Amino acid sequence: QVQLVESGGGLVQAGGSLRLSCAASGRTFRPYNMGWFRQAPGKEREFVAAITWSGGSTSYADSVKGRFTISRDNAKNTVYLQMNSLKPEDTAVYSCAARPGWTIKYTQWGQGTQVTVSS
Repeated sequence: QVQLVESGGGLVQAGGSLRLSCAASGRTFRPYNMGWFRQAPGKEREFVAAITWSGGSTSYADSVKGRFTISRDNAKNTVYLQMNSLKPEDTAVYSCAARPGWTIKYTQWGQGTQVTVSS
């Protein structure tokens, strides 16, 4: 298994940028595909972005495509979410998650970091 800790959240004005980090520890990080999810108050958790363990393939929710970029540095056991052109509707708790490459479900989750975008 792998343990995940997010950081980098905070308060930012609309149009601004934040970079979230997710640091992993424990057993090997390399075989895990990684994802970012978010949950706003009163709403279901939603998918934001994902990246394969090799970094060779990424995917994004339509709502963030063109604004957010997911990346990873396996040497540092860290996955990133660069968020640009932030909007108030991006306000949520952002969590990173990991799944072994041979599974569909994400099995390890971080505690989340709050992102608040003011208008």
